[in-house]
Amino acid sequence: TTIAVTYFNLSATAGIAVVGAMPQGLPVFQIPSVSYAELGYLFAGAVAVALVSFADMSTLSHAFALRAGYEVDSNQESIALGAANIATGFFQGFPITSSASRTPVAESAGAKTQITGVVGALCIALLLIFAPSLLKNLPQAALGAIVIFACIKLVEIKGVARLYKLRRGEFVLSIICFLGVVFMGVIKGIFIAVGIALFAFIWRAWKPYNAVLGHVDGLKSYHDITRHPEARLIDGLVLFRWDAPLFFANAETFRDQVLRAVAQAPTSTRWVVVTAEPITDVDITAADMLEDLDEKLHTAGIELFFAEMKDPVKDTLKCYGLFARFGTDTFFPTIEHAVERYIEIYGTKKKM
Repeated sequence: TTIAVTYFNLSATAGIAVVGAMPQGLPVFQIPSVSYAELGYLFAGAVAVALVSFADMSTLSHAFALRAGYEVDSNQESIALGAANIATGFFQGFPITSSASRTPVAESAGAKTQITGVVGALCIALLLIFAPSLLKNLPQAALGAIVIFACIKLVEIKGVARLYKLRRGEFVLSIICFLGVVFMGVIKGIFIAVGIALFAFIWRAWKPYNAVLGHVDGLKSYHDITRHPEARLIDGLVLFRWDAPLFFANAETFRDQVLRAVAQAPTSTRWVVVTAEPITDVDITAADMLEDLDEKLHTAGIELFFAEMKDPVKDTLKCYGLFARFGTDTFFPTIEHAVERYIEIYGTKKKM
């Protein structure tokens, strides 16, 4: 194609886009000259470039690692990316990151190690020194065809079909990401997918699964009464489990579900024990909610307790000052300890 474009002068007569003239020689070392007035603009741009570069590199490296069956150390990749960008800054180069086009091309050509990049850099250096005009008439369409051919292998039809069968939400996310990459470019497509994934995560955390627990004969501990209708409850005791961190988006939902569990209890409630093992964090909004919930329950003559709460979460509550309000006796190491203490005080037994 390059010979045909050159011989028939198709770039001029037919308007075929070509690579064009390439710079001659190698860049020289030079310390960048930047004024203080420009630092603010450069910093904002540098942060944006760093975030986009890391997202691109992380997505691409993990995709190829999964295909080839090896591990990727994101920290090591970030250090290499930073070092390369610092070096290119002294040679007036462009920001460096991974390439969603060249990487598939290199893989399809049989590349196996990082030596591929070294060989490619040496070839480009030789080309710039000895024959900068050799590829001047190379059609851009030819480069595009090579990239498309290489990227076809990245489309995991079986993986997408598996997502459709097992998890429709992730299937929709993958299709949106694919369409975003096709019509808006790799980076924008990735950020659209990340944004939608974050929204889906917050949505699931907003209204997570929760359950009232009861004792099931023949099974250890306490279990969801919805999944085990034969589970026996304890008069006056509500064991409530919340399967998510507590934060601003779901704090009100947590409070409403606890009060609902109390209202639906078959007998008058004395204790509410939150089985807090799945709760991995509590933010300040949720801490305020817990204080409000405790006050509401106390007004109704109900005491609030926690069981199996992780030590880091307890440390967070201490920082909020909630330990001073609740007291250390409010926290039980296990559900069984809480139940035993309740029965010790009230002498009730398990009932349907």
